[in-house]
Amino acid sequence: MMKSTLYIQSSGLEIKDSDLIAQIKKECTASGMKIKDIKTLNVYVKPEEGMAYYLINEEIKGSISL
Repeated sequence: MMKSTLYIQSSGLEIKDSDLIAQIKKECTASGMKIKDIKTLNVYVKPEEGMAYYLINEEIKGSISL
């Protein structure tokens, strides 16, 4: 199996995809959600805004700073 990593680079910032997802999961668990309840996670990164927006299970929206 191939292992891959996605890096997002913009304006001197570098973020690894796994770090971004871990940060989203941490925020979700802090709000009471259980990781096992996450079936889908879509992440939209907007480096020009310094934000990542996410959609969990096609219904729960949120955002985190990069």
